[in-house]
Amino acid sequence: MWPLHVVLCASLGIVVGLIWDISWHRSIGRDTFWSPPHVLEQLSALVAGTSCGWLVLMTTFRGTAADHASSVRFWGFRGPLGAWLCIWGTLTMIASAPLDNWWHNAYGLDVKIMSPPHMVLSWGMVGIQAGAMLMALSRQNRAAPDESRRLGFLYAMSAGILLTMHATGIMELAAFPNDMHSPTFYRVTAVAMPIILVASSRPSRLRWPATTTAAVYMAIVLLLIWILPAFAATAKLAPIHNPVTRMIPPPFPLLVIVPALGIDLWMKRSRLNDWLLAVALGATFVFGMLLVHWWWGEFLLSPLARNRFFGVDRWDYYIRVGEWRYQFWNTTDVPGFLRGLGIALAQAIVTSRLGLWIGRGMTSVRR
Repeated sequence: MWPLHVVLCASLGIVVGLIWDISWHRSIGRDTFWSPPHVLEQLSALVAGTSCGWLVLMTTFRGTAADHASSVRFWGFRGPLGAWLCIWGTLTMIASAPLDNWWHNAYGLDVKIMSPPHMVLSWGMVGIQAGAMLMALSRQNRAAPDESRRLGFLYAMSAGILLTMHATGIMELAAFPNDMHSPTFYRVTAVAMPIILVASSRPSRLRWPATTTAAVYMAIVLLLIWILPAFAATAKLAPIHNPVTRMIPPPFPLLVIVPALGIDLWMKRSRLNDWLLAVALGATFVFGMLLVHWWWGEFLLSPLARNRFFGVDRWDYYIRVGEWRYQFWNTTDVPGFLRGLGIALAQAIVTSRLGLWIGRGMTSVRR
């Protein structure tokens, strides 16, 4: 059981290192590979991979018949499917490190989240997190009822960390309050978030699994919003248009908990087939996001939100600040917005259906 807890702690270290690394780039600039966020990410990956490697060795050479029955054979070794996925994710993250260093040396400063080395790194992170989810799920599906709820919470926690990783990955397109009147915001959030929420809801033994997943994501981001600015920071790379003195926090977390609550209600009470249920879930997600974020964006751009609690109005050192930071970006006319919202609805229905399919398969995971 302890390898699962170790992998979850390592996953949390990875996502904290990821958000800290972005804050480091926004506050200080490109640093050496051995910056504290990079070290935290890679050490966390090594802890996850090492603990799963130990689990594979113990299952192979000292496992019981029951252990072998609940494991997957690979290259003559036996271990849980989630452990193999964690090992692959660790190797991928380690491989991304020299690639990222070479990329910066060859092409200079890179402040984008979506660069080739970062994508390799992100696939490794997702691999470790998916492995943690499978490890928790396989134990939950084999556990007695009194233990299954605790394991269900561990599964929801691992899904919440995955949701945090995804929300961080789309930060440039759908995180700042300035985006919340743009159809792009709803299209981007509808791509993968419903998959995570629906797939975490269907196989879980918790009463409110999607809501718990969203709450874990919000808790992680909120803690970093409150903790990171406590540390001093000074930009090291020119041009410096906006001198900062503190680490810049991530944007306030999206209020995904609202549509997540609706998803849980549908999953509990609906007797619709999966195709009709996907339509209901997709509509719940998109209109739930619209209902809360249209007004929430206006609040976050107002003077009432410019305090340490909400962490807004904190901008990168290389940005020339102006009145644009209190305005909505990429807005369009009503027909254009409705067209974009329709596309978001279609995307959410497709991704909800995919989440239902994945969730159904995960209910039978035993290895």
